[in-house]
Amino acid sequence: MTQTEEEAARHRAKMAKRKEVQDREVASKTVEKGLLLVHTGPGKGKSTAAFGLLLRALGHGWKVGVVQFIKGAWSTGERTALERFDDLVEWHTMGEGFTWETQDRDRDVAAARRAWDKACELMARDDIKLLILDELNIALRYDYVPLDEVVAALKSRRPDLHVVVTGRNAKPELIEAADLVTEMSLVKHHFSAGVKTQAGIEF
Repeated sequence: MTQTEEEAARHRAKMAKRKEVQDREVASKTVEKGLLLVHTGPGKGKSTAAFGLLLRALGHGWKVGVVQFIKGAWSTGERTALERFDDLVEWHTMGEGFTWETQDRDRDVAAARRAWDKACELMARDDIKLLILDELNIALRYDYVPLDEVVAALKSRRPDLHVVVTGRNAKPELIEAADLVTEMSLVKHHFSAGVKTQAGIEF
């Protein structure tokens, strides 16, 4: 539908006013710092969003680290793809699978402790600009690693380090410490309709 000259002029004026407000809002933000981002909630896409952020960081030439707390060593598309950036990506899969797979709490706790120690090691390095702690929320939910220790370390990390924590059921203390919290809500999931996990979608 073709708009009249009057409608086009009204639209331009409206958008110019909106741009002016938006520009003022953007200009008022002057703080630059490393962020603590939390992706949580029952919906699919928490880790996927984190790896999308990792891809953006690679586009800027950042050195990034990934520590996976729960997922086992099975092959995933994102890990295979990111092996091509081995000069910029450090990937550590430290978990042994979900707790119903190992059925051994002591083993799960030991694996989570190793993963947290690796996370602390990466946080201490000044070449890492982005660190993804995949499924750390799950390890915290089951008390595999001490919540107070994790929150304290994340709060005291160096000022320019960005950290992303994924996993459902994020603890309130972690949410309080975070700069950005996104909750993925579950509206509909194909798994409920009998569709199995598929390469390229789930892994």
